[in-house]
Amino acid sequence: MQVTETLSEGLKREIKVVIPAKDMESQMTERLVDAKDKVRINGFRPGKVPVSHLRKMYGKSVMAELVNELINQKPTEILSERGEKSATRPEITMTEDEDEAKDILSATKDFEFSMSYEIIPVIELKDIDNLKLVREVVEIEDDEVEEQVKRIAENARSYETKEGKAADGDRVTMDYVGKVDGEEFAGGADTDANLVLGSNTFIPGFEEQLVGVKAGDEKTVTVTFPEDYQAADLAGKEATFDVTVKEVASPGELVIDDNLAKNLGLDSVEKLREVVRGQIESQYGQITRQKLKRQILDALDEDYQIETPKSLLEVEFNNIWGQVMADLQQNGKTFEDEDTTEEEARAEYEKLAERRVRLGLVLSELGEKAGVSVTDEEMQRAMYDQIRQFPGQEQQVMDYLKKTPDAVAQLRAPIFEEKVIDHIIGLADVTDKTVTKEALMADDEEEAAAEEKKPAKKKAAPKKKAPAKKKADAE
Repeated sequence: MQVTETLSEGLKREIKVVIPAKDMESQMTERLVDAKDKVRINGFRPGKVPVSHLRKMYGKSVMAELVNELINQKPTEILSERGEKSATRPEITMTEDEDEAKDILSATKDFEFSMSYEIIPVIELKDIDNLKLVREVVEIEDDEVEEQVKRIAENARSYETKEGKAADGDRVTMDYVGKVDGEEFAGGADTDANLVLGSNTFIPGFEEQLVGVKAGDEKTVTVTFPEDYQAADLAGKEATFDVTVKEVASPGELVIDDNLAKNLGLDSVEKLREVVRGQIESQYGQITRQKLKRQILDALDEDYQIETPKSLLEVEFNNIWGQVMADLQQNGKTFEDEDTTEEEARAEYEKLAERRVRLGLVLSELGEKAGVSVTDEEMQRAMYDQIRQFPGQEQQVMDYLKKTPDAVAQLRAPIFEEKVIDHIIGLADVTDKTVTKEALMADDEEEAAAEEKKPAKKKAAPKKKAPAKKKADAE
């Protein structure tokens, strides 16, 4: 076999591979000899079929199998021998001339093919020990734990039917139908819906208009959906809701004791407080880790200005751009609504794609050098998590994952990345800094935008649950 490099330009490589016809014929003959004792042909005793006859009958099909195996196996072997890593699967080209193809299958002409690819650039790793990080941590106050326990008790408290008008804190059970411009809209109706007045769980202005209603009352509530409402077709629009009140109930006494904890499956109220504290710590811990990860990525972004394979950039950009366009379509918006143009947005997302690819290559190299790996158990867990997202289609998803290595690789990538981040944190010079929860959460969106190198949008106000139901229902 002759291997000749025909192009070496930046990260691009092209290799010409020639396998002499005599070598192809030799391999074909070996396979035919091996098949001699296995085939059954009328007129010949088992094992007595002449190889020449086998060649006449099966030679071209055996050669075709051999060609397929060679173009699947040889590129990997050649890359290994050259000490190179291909950014994507090498592109294979070979003759399309029918006569030449027949000659190759007849072993009268050398088999030639070319492989073109981009290499992963050589990355000279820098010492992680010199990386300085600040880890923001929040000390959980007892008052915050107690406030969360109180919210849990609020949700668990009992209500008793009352006569008379509804007041703040009372629970109203109702049916409602929402309309915009006199027409009912999808997701805008419900029956036996429970709403605690003053809980601020429905859109602004709705709950206040129910203060004073009684069981059996029918009332039309008029509200305006917030400009940033999650269902774009409703955002900023005035709507009316025809409400039928079915029950008004007053809240029972708010009790925080061992019985509350036991109703929640815990031994005592102190155990409840312990669990709540752990949940709050976990929530803050996730934000702390994200901020720490951003510091790492920003530091790597500065330290490693390497050339990135265009093939990987194209794939990454197409993934990002596809999601951007899908989001705009789903929300009924345009680039102008986002205070930008398509050209400007494309340029920003191209930068984002380049950063992601470059940092992905650096993290991969760091992880490989450190011996970071994803265990079978971790992959199994990731696959089951993925499968659970498709209830009723578990077997189809499992079959798809088994047949699609790229899909499995997509599950592996984030696990590997987080383990590499853990490795870096373990080696870096990390200083803990105690901050308030407000400081920890401040400007979080702007920091995320800085990480992804894209314009930060104005932070939307928290969405209220509307009689129009949740986003999935409304859209």
